[in-house]
Amino acid sequence: MTETKTPQFDRRMIEALVCPVTQTVLSYDADAQELVSKAARLAFPIRGGIPVMLVDEARKIED
Repeated sequence: MTETKTPQFDRRMIEALVCPVTQTVLSYDADAQELVSKAARLAFPIRGGIPVMLVDEARKIED
């Protein structure tokens, strides 16, 4: 029986990625598997270890 494992996100990639809207730094939310742009108030999903940096795929952050 093989165990299915979710690919891990390479945290070093955060240093190279910026928000596509504001060009500001992103923070990594490991629990939600998202890259968060506080400036744009968007959270970009990480699927299969790959960040999806499309605004249409991002979740809007509301207070």
